[in-house]
Amino acid sequence: MNHDLLDPAGAQRIILDACSQGQRESCHSTAALGRLLAHPVLSASALPPFDNSAMDGYALSGGAEPLPTDSEWPIEGEQAAGDGARNGTRGAWEIMTGARMPDGLDRVIPVEQAERLEAPLRMRLLAEVAAGQNVRFAGSDVAAGETVLTAGSLLAPQHLMLLAALGVASVSVASRPRVAVLCTGRELVDDPDTPLASGQIRNSNGPFLAARIPRAGAELVHAETVSDDVDAFLAAVERTRAAGARVVISTGAVSMGRYDFVPAALQRLGAEVLFHKIAIRPGKPLLFARLPDGTLFFGLPGNPIAVAVGLRFFVEPALRAMLGLPRERPWQVPLAAAFTKKPRLHFYLKSRIEVSAQGQLAATALTGQESYRIRPLAEANAWIGIPRDAMELPVGTLVDTYGLSHLESPQWDGSGA
Repeated sequence: MNHDLLDPAGAQRIILDACSQGQRESCHSTAALGRLLAHPVLSASALPPFDNSAMDGYALSGGAEPLPTDSEWPIEGEQAAGDGARNGTRGAWEIMTGARMPDGLDRVIPVEQAERLEAPLRMRLLAEVAAGQNVRFAGSDVAAGETVLTAGSLLAPQHLMLLAALGVASVSVASRPRVAVLCTGRELVDDPDTPLASGQIRNSNGPFLAARIPRAGAELVHAETVSDDVDAFLAAVERTRAAGARVVISTGAVSMGRYDFVPAALQRLGAEVLFHKIAIRPGKPLLFARLPDGTLFFGLPGNPIAVAVGLRFFVEPALRAMLGLPRERPWQVPLAAAFTKKPRLHFYLKSRIEVSAQGQLAATALTGQESYRIRPLAEANAWIGIPRDAMELPVGTLVDTYGLSHLESPQWDGSGA
């Protein structure tokens, strides 16, 4: 049952043992989208910074009891958004949404619940108004000194909104691991406008990795396509070093065929191969090595879904460690349909998570799991993992479920299973 092959958990342990956490750097808050916080963010001030009106109306003061309907109040002043501190008395102040409450006033009646009267200038309440009504109090959103974002947070637009509101100019973020991609194969054509000659195929792995690597929290510093030639490959590796890559990903040429030259190239580089082949499908020939300068090397098989699996389940755990994140924990989601396999390999399956009519999540392995079939991956919203010794998995079996990237939770459209 191929139990001599390394299992995926063992491979991941070897990878993590070879990783070290990267540096931290300061990043301006406006440029921090997609970055991972290295340190928590504490608010230096309250939000809102002062009591302000939740709507256009009239600000008033009173005791614990509501001010009664039909009571009349002289209009003493006007307060617009942006006006500074003012002292109020027992009269009414016309006030705009977001304007600072005059000192001493503690409630606001909406303009549509008040009647403005002339000679003398005053207003009449058309509804009672209680203390605190329609007032946004200082610190009611964020108190001064409060932790608003924790270390490890992936900064999204809503986080940048919060940082801007609090006046946080810069944050400490994890440095992005620097990654290079080398796609091997003389059959590959990069330019989509170039007609294919007989035997040629278009390079789909390069664009996939170039798009996915930044979404995994890393920086793509170099990418190229290399022919099936050891010397050309070694020259390309040197270019990745010149670009400052600390992780190199190659695709293709790692199996046992006549043109699978990557192991020989690594030997010439003096690399230490930490493992070659894992008990998984797809992607069994996956290779992991460490170059003499400490650069990590992932040799992924050439089939596109083997590349996707290799990136998601072996490269991305390394990136998590470099970013200072804890190990990923999968969701446990029940299968929507039974699944059967032979007990010799751990399967990673393109899947969909959907919500049933009863409001429950369920995972479905998509048809077309072969490693060359890209379209099912385009239809997938998650991965599921099936242990190597599993054979018959009935409906309802809980399975490990993962988002398409380690920084993305599984997503579903709620359309029903």
